Amino acid sequence: MSTSLQLAPKPLQQAQELLQEHGLIDLHIDTLIPPRLWGSDPLQRHGLGVLGGRFFGHLDVPRLRDNRVHAAMWSLTTNPFRTASGRYRVWQRNLQRTLQLVERSAGQLRLVRGPRDLELARQQGAHAVLLAVQGANAWDAAPDLDAVLADGTVTRATLVHLTDSALGATSSPLSLRRHKGLLPRAGEVIAALQRHRAFVDLAHIAPAGFWQALELMDRDQPPIATHTGVTGVTPHWRNLDDQQIRAIADRGGVIGVMAAVNFLARNGRPGDTAAYVAHLEHVIKVGGAQAAAIGTDLDGAIIPPAEMRNNHPYLSLVAAMLQAGWPPAQVAAVCAGNFEACWRRLRPDR
Repeated sequence: MSTSLQLAPKPLQQAQELLQEHGLIDLHIDTLIPPRLWGSDPLQRHGLGVLGGRFFGHLDVPRLRDNRVHAAMWSLTTNPFRTASGRYRVWQRNLQRTLQLVERSAGQLRLVRGPRDLELARQQGAHAVLLAVQGANAWDAAPDLDAVLADGTVTRATLVHLTDSALGATSSPLSLRRHKGLLPRAGEVIAALQRHRAFVDLAHIAPAGFWQALELMDRDQPPIATHTGVTGVTPHWRNLDDQQIRAIADRGGVIGVMAAVNFLARNGRPGDTAAYVAHLEHVIKVGGAQAAAIGTDLDGAIIPPAEMRNNHPYLSLVAAMLQAGWPPAQVAAVCAGNFEACWRRLRPDR
């Protein structure tokens, strides 16, 4: 562990030991955004920035490794204001840049396509990159979706992001559509994702579209919501209600809780790590012990809890779980085991 973490409190030391043994998988990080915006290098250690860890500056590869994060879904986020052809060209360019990042990492990173790849990466001491797409409208101009998905590089995609698209309506207040369901293009994308056993990610979608997507999906393929809160703790347009949690859990999927204070805050209390733990506990209460996971959205223009605006955000989060009295086995399941089991159901042969 790097001395830059300055670990002293016992809960952080216990968190370090637990993650050293079991690891952690984050279902959604946006650490590919800063390189696109101002050219930062994720392979180099950075500080928290002039805003002290607000919005960006949360992660880099050294910090991921310090925090014992052995895998994460690295998201390529779609700019909805480009033309369809422009979005597809940028998607292709950003995909190549990400593959080049993995290549020049000299073994620090490894692109993985399934659970077997993930285990091999961990044995080799590499951080596993699960490539993800935020906003499947990146592919609106793709001549052949099967060609995009055939090699398994894409592990999951959200149908929409913070704006409406040719696939359907977002859950955010930026939605301008009266009809909040899916559009025909969404059915084509869901079918392609399922043919290639990539996760359909139900984060960001309006409730009507959420339920339509589930109707279109094969019941043997688990749906996921990679980064969200829950309305049972914090009523908010961004968060999932109990019925949605049960629907994902009943099909063997997982719900990743995100680390944004505005989606975590409850009853006038701040969105701190205790609130994060409360959201996880609600997912477990409603969906069962296998349904909860971590999906922070770090580097995604969010403000994390104050306890996570440092060089050890994941250790701080795990320490909060331990301080809440969680048994280590439950912490380990939420940090990695639940998602790993879910992914094995989806891609048992990779």
